Amino acid sequence: MGDETMRVSLPGGVRVEAQYKGFVIKTDQPAYAGGENSAPSPFDLFLASLGTCAGYFVAAFCQERRIPTEGVFLGVRIERNPKTRMVGKIGIEISLPPDFPGKYKAAVVKAADQCTVKNHLAQPPAFEITASLRA
Repeated sequence: MGDETMRVSLPGGVRVEAQYKGFVIKTDQPAYAGGENSAPSPFDLFLASLGTCAGYFVAAFCQERRIPTEGVFLGVRIERNPKTRMVGKIGIEISLPPDFPGKYKAAVVKAADQCTVKNHLAQPPAFEITASLRA
């Protein structure tokens, strides 16, 4: 798989944990899906990765211009396609405080649009899933 391999383990129930770059990322499913609701679901982490990635680019934009980030928030909103039940649209709204410099409003949106996670969805990688028996 290359040099950026994540190890994913199944600690019990429908909980799943990923060990990556020294971190343990825990997931679970809500009770209605057979889980214990002890951690975010993988899909919740997917949405959080979009919001936090866009947030990183907003924070970097503000830091470069010495604009305080207190009172800056991002909201991630999903709209599902009623026929497929899949997410059809993801909206990210940047809420800016009243003292945010108005001349940077469009530029901060452009900065958030640089989100690497979002850009990977726009040009998705190929997936390859295999199975092997350990000796």
